[in-house]
Amino acid sequence: MQNTTVALPTLTPRETDPDSLARDIVEHLTHRIGKNPSAAKPHDWLAATIAAIRDSVIDRWIASTTKTYEQGGKRVYYLSLEFLIGRLMRDTMSNLGIMENVRTALEKLGVDLDLVSELEPDAALGNGGLGRLAACFMESMATVDVPAYGYGIRYVNGMFRQEVHDGWQVELPETWLAHGNPWEFERREASYEIGFGGLVEPARADGSGDDARSWRPQERVIATPYDTPVVGWRGERVNTLRLWTAVPIDPILLDAFNAGDHIGALKESNKAESLARVLYPADSTPAGQELRLRQEYFFSSASLQDIVRRHLQYFGDIRTLPDKAAIQLNDTHPAVSVAELMRLLIDELDLSFAEAWDVTRRTFSYTNHTLLPEALETWPLPLFERLLPRHMQLIYAINARLLIEAKRDKGFDDRAIGAISLIDEGGERRVRMANLAFAGSHSVNGVAALHTELMKETVFADLHRMFPDRINNKTNGVTPRRWLMQCNPELTSLLRETIGDRFLDDTEALADLVPFADDAAFREKFRAVKQVKKGRLADVLKDRMGLRVDPSALFDVQIKRIHEYKRQLLNIVEAVALYDQIRSHPERDWQPRVKLFGGKAAPSYHNAKLIIKLINDVARTVNHDPAVQGLLKIAFVPNYNVSMAEIMMPAADLSEQISTAGMEASGTGNMKFALNGALTIGTLDGANIEIMEHVGRENIRIFGLTAQEVADTRNNGYNPRAVIEGSRELAQALNAISSGVFSPEDPTRYRDLIGGIYDHDWFMVAADFDSYHAAQRELDTLWANKAEWDAQAVRNTARVGWFSSDRTIRQYAREIWKVLP
Repeated sequence: MQNTTVALPTLTPRETDPDSLARDIVEHLTHRIGKNPSAAKPHDWLAATIAAIRDSVIDRWIASTTKTYEQGGKRVYYLSLEFLIGRLMRDTMSNLGIMENVRTALEKLGVDLDLVSELEPDAALGNGGLGRLAACFMESMATVDVPAYGYGIRYVNGMFRQEVHDGWQVELPETWLAHGNPWEFERREASYEIGFGGLVEPARADGSGDDARSWRPQERVIATPYDTPVVGWRGERVNTLRLWTAVPIDPILLDAFNAGDHIGALKESNKAESLARVLYPADSTPAGQELRLRQEYFFSSASLQDIVRRHLQYFGDIRTLPDKAAIQLNDTHPAVSVAELMRLLIDELDLSFAEAWDVTRRTFSYTNHTLLPEALETWPLPLFERLLPRHMQLIYAINARLLIEAKRDKGFDDRAIGAISLIDEGGERRVRMANLAFAGSHSVNGVAALHTELMKETVFADLHRMFPDRINNKTNGVTPRRWLMQCNPELTSLLRETIGDRFLDDTEALADLVPFADDAAFREKFRAVKQVKKGRLADVLKDRMGLRVDPSALFDVQIKRIHEYKRQLLNIVEAVALYDQIRSHPERDWQPRVKLFGGKAAPSYHNAKLIIKLINDVARTVNHDPAVQGLLKIAFVPNYNVSMAEIMMPAADLSEQISTAGMEASGTGNMKFALNGALTIGTLDGANIEIMEHVGRENIRIFGLTAQEVADTRNNGYNPRAVIEGSRELAQALNAISSGVFSPEDPTRYRDLIGGIYDHDWFMVAADFDSYHAAQRELDTLWANKAEWDAQAVRNTARVGWFSSDRTIRQYAREIWKVLP
């Protein structure tokens, strides 16, 4: 057949003035949704509006992709098990600069943008800080013009939707995809087979060949991608979030169905669909562990196959992969990618082991997010070998090179060799995924200065000795578009009026606000904005929980994943002590306070779920006690997610960042709160330290033991019982909780939880209580001095511009990925 060149029509950029947008919205409503405007429901208007906005996004998306191909540039591939992207409509409108035009267009059609946008569901693709960081990074990569793909799983039901019944957390399926996702595009042409189990044989029938093997998996599923555009600030670049869903090769076993086994006939479908059903299935059972490992390999293999296919298609020589692709592992969840890339390079592309290892290490980099040993994933060796037999061979081969090099070149003794080994030999033999990620990467970064130093001294001490130039720090950041401009347009308008627009493109220009902390007129405006946001939150609490709170009270907020090291328990115990003091000393000048909690506990984490119940039990008692006279209100806000964070963070006066020192890698909530003018009460942990350095020690309330003091206390025979007996307020609060004052229907409910503080107190609740309690009373005094409180709040907003994810991404891009000048 003769090749002919077809002249394609040139696409012209879409007009985004209100009249054009109104016309496009009605066009989509009529011809895509099939509704007459007079019959359209709010969800129809939402779908039509998103479709109209999306048209403008697609033009930029195609242009961004074309630009990258034409320039032959290097791409970043960000592999993460979570992408907590939240709602996209406002994010996209804001970044394109068309928010007000869309509002006006809808007004012309008799539709309220705010009411319609509230109908968009939160994408249930993450749980906590790890996933939200990945979302911020994706937006910032587009903003600073880094070509990037994010890779993850398209969870149908997310982690879970949290409800609170009788004070207890109840997990229900999240149904965010029930009516489809208008932002995504199926890319069935980029589907890949993913294998599990089976046998490994020589690559050639005669058994010759040094390194290559033939893996014959027993099971196979198909990974199919769905792409979502990620728009950067001002729409200059649009990158891609590619999420994988799993489908069976044979959706139904027809023989079994025809034989009457209608349930068994769907076995393969159910097995495949389970891979993309739930985020973090409980791993307290062998079946749960296997599903989590399957999920991690499923998305890692699909992503690596996609990256390799794209590279070969456009560049040809796989040996140049490190020059054209930078693959970032977001924690240990995608660490199996190291072994998977080795498999692809050796078994599919005929590289020698040495060549493949060189390409692999120069391509991968790894971000560590935790110092908790239990959070550094390991897998039972029999499970790993049964599920991924070829990868187990490769891990043994990698380990052999690593250990021989450690012995020969570094002179490591048996203890050090045991610490760096990819196989944990203590007790049940397990595969150490963090060690695999470390060994297979050219860069390993922490996410705050303290965290990075502790990595070198604790979990990776011996690997750091072996590779002393590999660990580096990249302190986290948050996108100011979502966490200031979108969630707090009132404050954004005030800032623009006061210091101009430069901070919209360079968040560090917020420093121009510092002199206005001493300007009484500005402080009054700043406080008025805060009151608007507090009023909004008060309305939400009333509508959703039936709780009435006074917006003029101090809003004291702790919202994050429920975990003992994050110490929601310390917070609620101190609230009990405050409750006792208010009742005992009504003559004192108490400052009204509303304490708000939010966050999910892992379904199998008993103590975390018990802490949620305790918060609700204490709230039930305190909120209905007339002796408190409304001076203290407590609430646990159910189903905390990105959209709720966007309401709570701008309304907070006080940000609780009270983890046990040395246990929080960084935190990003601390940055979002400070950006919106909240003061922080916190330990010298994670990024709190760097926040303190930027805002000034006098504008943050630090309490408690340092990381070194925590370690010394544990090593020197810590006796929490003696500490408790020496603290009158703490002893009384713990006794009230453990004796059933707040749980009269079950007096022993909290006996073991409180007993853990008396017996070992690993998380230093007792050790830090008096310091925390004193810091809270200092904040009461400061709250009474409105001028000084407001001045400190202004300085927090003014001095945290450095904590932008744009700055973080530029550091990654220049120092690790090598994709910016």
